[in-house]
Amino acid sequence: MANNNISPYAHVFLKLMQGPVYEEDKGYWKDLLGWQTELSKYLHQVGLQLIINEADGFARILQPEADDSSSDKPLPRLMRKTRLTYEATLLCIVLREALDEFDVNGNGTRLFMTQKEIKERLTLFFKERNNKSKLLKDLNKPINSLLNVGILKTTREDAANKELHQYEVKRVIKALVNNEKLEEIKSKLKLHVNPVQQ
Repeated sequence: MANNNISPYAHVFLKLMQGPVYEEDKGYWKDLLGWQTELSKYLHQVGLQLIINEADGFARILQPEADDSSSDKPLPRLMRKTRLTYEATLLCIVLREALDEFDVNGNGTRLFMTQKEIKERLTLFFKERNNKSKLLKDLNKPINSLLNVGILKTTREDAANKELHQYEVKRVIKALVNNEKLEEIKSKLKLHVNPVQQ
């Protein structure tokens, strides 16, 4: 079957539908930048936005909140809103702050963290030992949640010692948890944990 009618940017569109496209995906990234005007126009026609963050090296599709008054046929949600558990939300805060520190120190463009390093950062949020041990007992659940939404990517597994599992903190976290959202979540978390060290 001939593919003559397929758009030359279809591969980029389909990749974006799977999740964020990163600068490290060199072929897709180059084509994304080359076809960004056409992709933006097409996505706009179906109620979506193309967000490209060249500074952080990622692009993603965003579906704006529906305005009920603007149309008699509101568009269905393409992207489900994922509700993160308390533990996964706390992990988002830890990773976002770690990425900010990493950027300030100018150590490169990609942040890698082991499970041990993540645990060490999580413990700073807890004064009471029972809450801390409960969370750290099974860190796999919140990590898996963030792997599923594309915030984390496994880069190394260690069968002998899970604490040496390594993950890349994907820069899309800066779009999903911006500075305003970061402060809002941290305020809410203060109701659940006491980060103040006595």
